[in-house]
Amino acid sequence: MPEVSETPIGPVVVVGLGNPGMEYVWTPHNAGFMAIDRIAQQERVAVQNRRCKALTGTARIANREVILAKPETFMNLSGLSINALLREFEIGPEERGRRLVVLYDELDLPLGTIKIKERGSPAGHNGARSISGALGSDEWLRIRIGVGSDLPAEAIAAGANRRGGKDYLLDPMRKADLAVLDEVLDRVATAVRRIVEVGPAAAMNEFNRKD
Repeated sequence: MPEVSETPIGPVVVVGLGNPGMEYVWTPHNAGFMAIDRIAQQERVAVQNRRCKALTGTARIANREVILAKPETFMNLSGLSINALLREFEIGPEERGRRLVVLYDELDLPLGTIKIKERGSPAGHNGARSISGALGSDEWLRIRIGVGSDLPAEAIAAGANRRGGKDYLLDPMRKADLAVLDEVLDRVATAVRRIVEVGPAAAMNEFNRKD
């Protein structure tokens, strides 16, 4: 009997979270946007078509159509755009783990690290909370991009409370931190390609190794 392919049919939607506007471009909270821009640059595509409350572009990775998207709803309403994208590309709950990949900053992970997860609570991230609320589930594939090693001293002394964290996330990053993030963005782009090529389980084995 012929083997049945487990490769999902239809495009993979890769969404980076962030806030639109020049004042947010180089902030830690826009790491997801930066990751989408890096993938688009490497794949030589433009992310400029407006659809589903997002800027989008279409790439071809591992012979699969991949939709790159940056929601224009601001972080706290990211779920509105992602829900619309899932409807447009007919991605049901059973396919979110293979055809939806969300890229976003994570304050609880050190700068310079990434982690792929198939499910999990928002852990205080407003964009992730919006997505889980819009989808009615925490089961969706995400790549968390660590931005948390350089919290201000007063925030660390206060136990990295949300107020201090929020201020840090919305301030422009220092050049030294951007240099670290630059390397991480290449790793995120590679991780996305591996997810498309070999699936999330194999990609997690490859990229979630502890240093």
